[in-house]
Amino acid sequence: MSAPAQTAPPAGGGLAPALSAVRTRLGLVALLFTLAAIGWWWTADQMQGMDNGPWTGLGTFGWFLGVWVVMMAAMMFPSVAPTAALYSRMTRQRSPLSPLMFTSGYLFVWAGAGVLAFAIGVAITSMSGDFLAWDGAGRWVAGGTLIVAAVYELTPMKDVCLAKCRSPLGFLLGSWRDGWSGAFQMGAKNGAWCVGCCWALMASLFALGVMSIVWMALVAGLIAVEKTVPWRRVAHGTAAVLLALGLLLLVAPSAIPGLTTPGHNQMDQMDQMSLGSS
Repeated sequence: MSAPAQTAPPAGGGLAPALSAVRTRLGLVALLFTLAAIGWWWTADQMQGMDNGPWTGLGTFGWFLGVWVVMMAAMMFPSVAPTAALYSRMTRQRSPLSPLMFTSGYLFVWAGAGVLAFAIGVAITSMSGDFLAWDGAGRWVAGGTLIVAAVYELTPMKDVCLAKCRSPLGFLLGSWRDGWSGAFQMGAKNGAWCVGCCWALMASLFALGVMSIVWMALVAGLIAVEKTVPWRRVAHGTAAVLLALGLLLLVAPSAIPGLTTPGHNQMDQMDQMSLGSS
């Protein structure tokens, strides 16, 4: 480990130094937002006709991982852009590849989270068959998942992880590594804190319909607000939203706008996904 560049960012806590860096790294921020926009467009195209509501089938591993990585870029790049901009301003290495390596490390960790989610889904399906079918336990497990996610929003662990995401200067100074490999490692570490902060929201996305662009947008919006609004009670608001959705899913799913109630066309949907990956 060695010190970052001598040109220090402005004093101040929270997001202030990162937002200041955004103004001096507009090209990098514009690139990340452009990649996110392309990700939204591509994901929406891939998801057409795929939403089967809670616990939608994930398709083949290759297809799911590809869609997942693009989804994470679309959902996360806007909120990680200030941290990447601050890193770019602080690093001694002025190569434009350094902040892109940082972002790649961040995305790599989220790709790993997707692999884990797929493995869990395959394990549950292989052990219990149609356990997560809507007419089985799926509805109740989905509602319970949302309620658990709401509770997590109020825990000390959520506070710790969210604080890391909201204080990019402190994170960068505390984990600084030089070089491209250092940039990748720092991005991966930042991604790990982000996974710790957002895993419950991502679990909620699976519970509502991971192939739904509507629920993807809702979760992305909640993540962005939590990371950029420096107010502790924002997480309380997220908890309230998740709790309300969980209770409605249990007692009155038809009252949830945008929720697809799963039908009996799961095999047809899996066939479509398999064709899309070929």
